[in-house]
Order: sequence, then structure tokens, then C-alpha cells
Amino acid sequence: MIDHFGLYVILTNPVIGYEAAAEAAVAEGVKYLQLRIKDSSADDILEIARNIRSITHDSPTKFIMNDDLDIAMAVDADGIHLGQDDLPIKEARLKWPASNKIFGLSTHNASQALEAASKNPDYIGIGPVFATPTKVIPDPVVGLKEMERIIKSAQLTTVAIGGIDQANLPAVLSHGAINFCAVRAIMQSTMPGQIIRQMMELWKGKGKRA
Repeated sequence: MIDHFGLYVILTNPVIGYEAAAEAAVAEGVKYLQLRIKDSSADDILEIARNIRSITHDSPTKFIMNDDLDIAMAVDADGIHLGQDDLPIKEARLKWPASNKIFGLSTHNASQALEAASKNPDYIGIGPVFATPTKVIPDPVVGLKEMERIIKSAQLTTVAIGGIDQANLPAVLSHGAINFCAVRAIMQSTMPGQIIRQMMELWKGKGKRA
């Protein structure tokens, strides 16, 4: 069954701080909140992850840890998101056999998205749809037309990601995106809750699929 939830928020260098940004996302009812930190020590990331876990605890918001399975397990996150070069999902599930955990997988082209079905993730990210500076070594841009083709052929829940903001979100939705992810548009705002509301209103008005 393909899940329809709209906005998936990734926490990366929020200008108002990780905890405040997480509180804003939870307050707005975001379903998925991922913590992605690349430039801090393991101890610092663990401390932030524990704080985020306490914020999302007993809320509808699912806390997903990026890449680091040990930290995800240590804070009892709701799941983990893995890249193409990270620990394979099959191994991650064996190491973390707790029930009801969520395993996401990044894909960057049609062949990776097709192959993902055999790995049985709970959802796949598709992107980057647009150019984005959030990675030191960026993946090739997918573009709207290829994103649409991948989404239509996928038998999994999909999340469009990469350079998506309020200005280009209508085009992303009109090209078939069911769910989408925003990073900079929210993380660089001093009022992330307001941006989250704006993007979800766009999704509800133009992108929600029955």
C-alpha cells in the first residue's frame, strides 16, 4: 500500500536549532522527521538524537535517523534512512529486528528505484529533483520528467527530494509527486512552522491523491 502523507522534513543545520525545528515539525503534525547531521561528532549527534526522540515521543511524528544504525537503535528511533552506499537494508533489519521499525532508502535513478523493490524498504527517496548543495558530492539531478516516470513505475511509497521549495513545489506535485521532502526551505527559515504549513496547504490543494 502506497502511503500518502505529503511533507517529509529533514533536519539539517536548522537556523533556529535542532530541537526548536523538531518542535515546530511535531506541532504541525509532520508524519516523518529525519535527523541528518554530517559535520558533528558521534557524541554530539547522539545527544541531539536523544533530544529529538523525546520531542517526537508519544506524537504522530515518526523519528527517522539518517545513516547511523547504532544511534537509531540507541535512542529507539522509529526508523532509519539509508543511502546507496550505506549498510544494506537486509543487514540493517537483521541487526535491528525490533517490530514496526521503518527502513527508508535513497534512490537517484530509475534503475536504483527498480532494484529497490527487491530490498523491501518501507519507502524510497527519489532525487535530487533539482540541484541542491546539501551534499558535498551531489548526485546527478533527476529532473521533473524522470521523477514522474520513476514514481509512476514504482510499487513503493515514494518521496521526491532535492531542492524543493514553495516556488517549485506546484510543479513537483503536477508531475506526480505523492510525497515530498524539503530541507533548506524549512531549515533556513526562522519560522519553520509557517513554511511547513504553506507547503502542506499546497500539497492538500494540488497534490493529494485519493
